[in-house]
Amino acid sequence: MSDESRPFRAAAVVPAAGRGVRLGPGAPKALRTLSGTPMLVHAVRAMAASRAVSLVVVVAPPDGATEVKNLLAEHALPDRTDFLVVPGGASRQESVKLGLDALPPGFDAVLVHDAARPLVPVDTVDAVIEAVRDGAPAVVPALPLADTVKQVEPSEDGSPERVVATPERSRLRAVQTPQGFDHDTLVRAHATVTGTVTDDAGMIEQLGLPVVVVPGHEEAFKVTRPLDLVLAEAVLARRRANDGF
Repeated sequence: MSDESRPFRAAAVVPAAGRGVRLGPGAPKALRTLSGTPMLVHAVRAMAASRAVSLVVVVAPPDGATEVKNLLAEHALPDRTDFLVVPGGASRQESVKLGLDALPPGFDAVLVHDAARPLVPVDTVDAVIEAVRDGAPAVVPALPLADTVKQVEPSEDGSPERVVATPERSRLRAVQTPQGFDHDTLVRAHATVTGTVTDDAGMIEQLGLPVVVVPGHEEAFKVTRPLDLVLAEAVLARRRANDGF
């Protein structure tokens, strides 16, 4: 089959090796439950909800791959999507690379999705994939900022921080996941970009390639603190009431 006639294929890598200390003591963040189901399972289902995603690679804590495999086996996941669990590394960047390395040949696009964003709607996932399909090397979903942002001089001793600039809010966006990438471009970025980055799109920027933005969604928020768990439970309750989710 020629490249022109071959179906466009997308895979998702879900790093889930973090501890999530800001949520307080307990299980790793991705294994905390929402309505009785681990956040990781919600996140994996969100990726698999897109018909363009045929494989989801979950990057587990280095010593927790078996536990995560058993966890996924205990919960209903779409039959049309394949799932793979691999051990992660010491950092998120290393874990994503290990997930990339586990992908079999033949994928055109790769999504990288935080397990701590369990409620991203499928329309957002599809919008990211479609932008990669249309030729963007990197795509991020994002929302305009509601608050004014101040750049400050960090305080070393706990004293009040001094404001040094007020960026123009209309030009700022709060970035979410899944972030989408041309497969070969993301592999090259992980092979060549060194130093710490806060997201994979930042690696593409360091290659000098464009990153484009598609609309994010308010329900794709990151569960980081205990109050976020309360909000996530409320979103799930509303979904169940509205459409039987």
